[in-house]
Amino acid sequence: MAEDVSFDQARKRVDELILLLDQYSHQYYVMDQPTIPDEEYDRLYRELVELEEKYPTLVQNDSPTQRVGGALLEGFSKVQHDTPMLSLDNAFSKEELQEFDQRISKALDSAYAYQCELKMDGLAVSLKYEEGKFKQAVTRGNGTEGEDVTTNVKTIRSIPLNLKEPLTLEARGEIYMPKTSFIALNQKREEQGAAVFANPRNAAAGTIRNLDPKVTASRNLSVFLYSLPRLEGKAVDSQSGALNLMDELGLKTNPERRVYESIEDVWDFVEEYQNKRSDLPYEIDGIVIKVNELTNQEKLGYTVKAPKWAIAYKFPAEEAETRLQTVEWSVGRTGVVTPTAIMDAVQLAGTTVQRASLHNVDLMKEKDIRLGDTVVVRKAGDIIPEVIKVVKDKRPDDSQPYDYPTHCPVCGSELMHLEDEVALRCMNPACSAQAKEKLSHFVSRNAMNIDGLGERIAEQMYDEALVESPADFYYLKKDQLLKLDKIADKSAENLLKAIENSKENSLERLIFGLGIRHVGTKAARLLAEEFLTMEGLRQASKEQIEAIEGMGEVIAESIRAFFALEEVDHLLKRLKEAAVNMEYKGKRKEEIEQKTTFFTDKTIVITGKLEKFTRSELKEKLVNSGAKVTGSVSRNTDYLIAGEDAGSKLDKANELSIPVLNEQQVLEEIDE
Repeated sequence: MAEDVSFDQARKRVDELILLLDQYSHQYYVMDQPTIPDEEYDRLYRELVELEEKYPTLVQNDSPTQRVGGALLEGFSKVQHDTPMLSLDNAFSKEELQEFDQRISKALDSAYAYQCELKMDGLAVSLKYEEGKFKQAVTRGNGTEGEDVTTNVKTIRSIPLNLKEPLTLEARGEIYMPKTSFIALNQKREEQGAAVFANPRNAAAGTIRNLDPKVTASRNLSVFLYSLPRLEGKAVDSQSGALNLMDELGLKTNPERRVYESIEDVWDFVEEYQNKRSDLPYEIDGIVIKVNELTNQEKLGYTVKAPKWAIAYKFPAEEAETRLQTVEWSVGRTGVVTPTAIMDAVQLAGTTVQRASLHNVDLMKEKDIRLGDTVVVRKAGDIIPEVIKVVKDKRPDDSQPYDYPTHCPVCGSELMHLEDEVALRCMNPACSAQAKEKLSHFVSRNAMNIDGLGERIAEQMYDEALVESPADFYYLKKDQLLKLDKIADKSAENLLKAIENSKENSLERLIFGLGIRHVGTKAARLLAEEFLTMEGLRQASKEQIEAIEGMGEVIAESIRAFFALEEVDHLLKRLKEAAVNMEYKGKRKEEIEQKTTFFTDKTIVITGKLEKFTRSELKEKLVNSGAKVTGSVSRNTDYLIAGEDAGSKLDKANELSIPVLNEQQVLEEIDE
């Protein structure tokens, strides 16, 4: 028992248990070859927990007990990749693979071979290890910059916290959700009344980006690693050699791989796994073919977007036949009325599908889609299932052309089919469906980001006549909120506080939240940077808007038309009366580039509890001062900003002799 163990005995035993549990975990999660019963693993794990509880100073970052996830995350910081995570060129036929082989043959004057690997349908990730210890995980993002998801990835048991050798390296691969885990997760969500995930890839991506690491830990993700862009203290000369080394180090790679010297053999591998894909315990959507020798890879080089020495063969999209039962029409926030096919359930890409997109009325007419038709449904990758054609040979004899709606399914207003559009549109600005969608958009994460006020609550507020327009959120009272389902005293207070906090958002969030047609988050930011205030944007001419890089005539006309509406004028007046911020709080790019501050070009890490800012607010101030804010401390970190209860990051900074600043010091430097 832990009670009878001295500190020195406990320290020795904790080290032993960590080594044992790492070994057993690797055998179970990576090798799929468990060597002890689950009960024995659980007994050792409980012993470790008891020792760590008795002697908290013995808790190590790489202890198996630290995988379970901690407190809720505030968000994910952006991280620049040391080398870009490029995408691959695609091939869709044997002929295109042969053309790839011909290009390789012409470019090389030496023998070469191909490494063939399964193309996982998951989330690309970069893992960094320093001297054998897991340090950071970053998503692919846009290829040059991703999100720091270290805390969540640490919960994935197939990712070792310690390598078998103390090497410094970066390994890249794909995080995925096994099919059994995906099915179990969706079953649980259905029972809870929650929306199900469309496919395992979406489920994996959503899980990694969940702000509660405990949720990530519960969903049984795994990983396959496939490249070593950085490796110190060791050398490999081929892709196959890199994969073998990762195996030796305890990193999980996919064993379904082979090296071939001819493109014909490569094609045989493609066909083999195209037939086997449904039997695999995970989703794949193709085969990746890479020139095996690293010297040959260097000779071949890269294009702007992809390596010339690799290609991804994409399997044909999965298709299935089913019967169309009915068509459901829904109304979006801009009034577009969209058709969705409701069909007999069918298995497609490993999931059960009953709904599929019909896109718009023009495409329905072009395909002559009718109720009762046998239709072909297709799904490729993470694309929403869609009806691609009708099997007219199987059409019932009594089939009748589809009777398209003439009036809005929600408000009953006459629908318009504008000449320049493929969709039907409800033009009634008072349509309740549009109003609900606009309200949900206004409070969403990329808009005003009102915490706790999701789509369901926004719709309920509308149904209870508490809000009709976005401005109404800022005039709500506590007694009104208490009338809503599942809103008690404390949650009402939290909701009012979140609404109040949203008043301080920078202008770009409000612009996006207004739902101006064609104006996304990027355009909203550009507009805020250029015109600085809402009034400045309202007064801007079409020519001034078009002059902004990235804008065009369509966006400019949409903005001018929006601000010409009388109801928009009324909305903005009420938002202003409610003290909602109407100014841009960031800095223009040219200001950041021209002005040198204390933080210009500095790499900053923030840790601990802050008093004067939220973490995202402080990060924005630092970025506007020219800093780069990252999520983990390394030798490249210039300063650590530490609030109360700063933990391991502060220890790491002290260990590396990195200067530590408090909030007051940061404020003084920013003010200067």
